[in-house]
Amino acid sequence: MHTRLRAGLAAAALVLVLLGASIFGTSRVSAAGGKPPGPHRNTLITENYTSYKWWVKQWSNARLMCQLFIDHDGLPIGSEIYKNCGQDVYIQWINTKPCNSFKEDPKACQGDYLQLVQSAPAQRQVSVALPAPLIWLTLNGCTAIDSTNLCASLPTLVLTGVEPLPNEHIIGIAGTMDGAAFSCDATCPLDLSPTDQNGMALQFWAYSSHGDSSVTFDAQVRVVKGEGADSNSWYVDVISSQWKGTPIGACSEIWNAFPPVGGPPAWLTTPKQSGDLSSGIPFVYLAANLISRGMVDVSTCPDAGFSSDGAVSTCGMDASQPSVDEWQNRFDDQILSAASDSGIPAQLLKNIFSRESQFWPGVFADQIEVGLGHLTDNGADTALLWNSSFYQQYCPLVFADSTCQKGYALLTPSQQALLRGALVRSVDASCSNCSQGLDLTQAGFSISVFAEILKANCEQAGTIVHNATGKTPALASTYEDLWRFTLVNYNAGPGCLILAIRQAQSRGSPLDWKHISADLTPPCQGAIDYVNTISQ
Repeated sequence: MHTRLRAGLAAAALVLVLLGASIFGTSRVSAAGGKPPGPHRNTLITENYTSYKWWVKQWSNARLMCQLFIDHDGLPIGSEIYKNCGQDVYIQWINTKPCNSFKEDPKACQGDYLQLVQSAPAQRQVSVALPAPLIWLTLNGCTAIDSTNLCASLPTLVLTGVEPLPNEHIIGIAGTMDGAAFSCDATCPLDLSPTDQNGMALQFWAYSSHGDSSVTFDAQVRVVKGEGADSNSWYVDVISSQWKGTPIGACSEIWNAFPPVGGPPAWLTTPKQSGDLSSGIPFVYLAANLISRGMVDVSTCPDAGFSSDGAVSTCGMDASQPSVDEWQNRFDDQILSAASDSGIPAQLLKNIFSRESQFWPGVFADQIEVGLGHLTDNGADTALLWNSSFYQQYCPLVFADSTCQKGYALLTPSQQALLRGALVRSVDASCSNCSQGLDLTQAGFSISVFAEILKANCEQAGTIVHNATGKTPALASTYEDLWRFTLVNYNAGPGCLILAIRQAQSRGSPLDWKHISADLTPPCQGAIDYVNTISQ
C-alpha cells in the first residue's frame, strides 16, 4: 500500500497505537484543531495490457517522423499523436488527404501516414483509490413513522464510524453541531436539543488509524415538540446522505428542506403497501382506449359505448369502470418500487400519471408527448442535464463510455439530440406486435425513468430559486411549495417559473404558491390547474 501521510496526523495515530489511549472524549468537547485532511489512500496494482507500436511516416520518402506507443485497439487518436509527436507532425498528419494512388506510386501521395509496427503483451503499475472511512447516522429512543421519527423524549443522535480497510480502525469522530465543536470515539452519541423549523447544521468527519480521515459530511437535524396528542413527544427529522433511518426523500436533500412537522401531506407520501395507492377515478380517456381496443364488453350498450360526438357514453363508462379501475392500479407495485429507489413520493408519481395520461402509456399530441408521464424532448433534455447520476447510467446505453465521460453539456448537438430521442423512445410502450398495442413491461420500466426525471426537475427548480434569491431553497420557500414549483417546471418549463419568481420578487411578495401562481404569465397559466389537481 502506498500513500503519503501527513506527518502530524501520522505521529498522532502512532502515539495512540503505542499508548493505547484516545485523544477523543465521550462528551461534547472541542474538536481536533483544523480541518480534517480527507482520505489519502491509494495502492498500486499490476495491470496486463497490449502495447501497440506505431510509426508516423512521410509518403514521399518513407521518412520516419515519429514513433509512439498506445494501449488500445484501432488507430492512434489525434491527441495521442499531438502529445507524442509534437504540433508540427500533428498538423502535417491531420491535414493529410486520402490518396488513391498509393498502391501504384506511394511517392505521389502527400503528407504523413500511420504504420502499425508491432504489438506485444505489457504490464504497468496503476494507482487505485481505496475506500475511504464513512460515518452513519442513527437515532436512539425513537419510532419511525412514515418519513419522520417520533421520540418520547429528547433523543440521542448516534454517529458510527466505519473503516473499510482491514487492520485499520476509526480512532475518533469530530465535527460541529449548531456551531459548537465536538469530538468523541468511533461510536459517538450526541444529545439533541430543540431547534426551530429549519433545524440545525451538523458537520462531521472520522479520523482513521491509517493516518487520514473521511471527507466532511453534512446533515440538517430538526427537533420539534409535538402538538395535541403528541405534546409530550418530539418529532425528529434528519437530512443527510449518511442517514440510515427512513429517508425523507431525494428532493429534501437537494433543497435541504424539511417536510411539515409530523410528515408531509398525503400527496407527497409513500405508503408501505402498494394497495394504499389504489384509486377508482372514472377516467374517460382511459375508458375510450379500453373500449376501442375491445377490452371492455359494451354489447349491452345501444351506442357501442360512444355517443354521436365520439365521447364515451354513460353506458360505455358504466360498462368500462371495472376495467378502468383495474387498469389505473396495475402499475402500483412499480410505482412503489420506483419511489423506494429514487426517493420521489409514490403518491406524487401516481397523481402525475393520473393527470398526464390516465395511465395509458402510449404516444400523445402528434408524437410530441410520450408515456405515462408525457415525456417531451425538452423534458428529456432536463433529465439528462440536471440529473447527473441518471445521465451517467443512461448515456452508456447509447454511446461509448469515452463519449459519455464528457458530460451531457459537452456532447455535440447531434449527440445530445440522439440521446434525448433515445430517452423519449424508452418510455414509449407502444408496440404494434403486442396485445392491445402496448408493451406493459416497457411501461413498468418507464416509471423509474419518470422518477429520475422528476428528480432532475427538483434540482433545476431548486437552482432557479437559489439563483433568484441567493438563499438555499429551504430558506426561500416551504417544502410543499418547492414541490409545486417543481411541477410548474415539469409541466410548463423553467422559463415560466423564472418569470413568475422575478415578478413576485419585484412586488416584494413571498415565494409561496399563492403568489407565484398569481404571477404566472398567460401562456404559463395552464400550470395552475395542473399543480392544484396533483397537489390536492
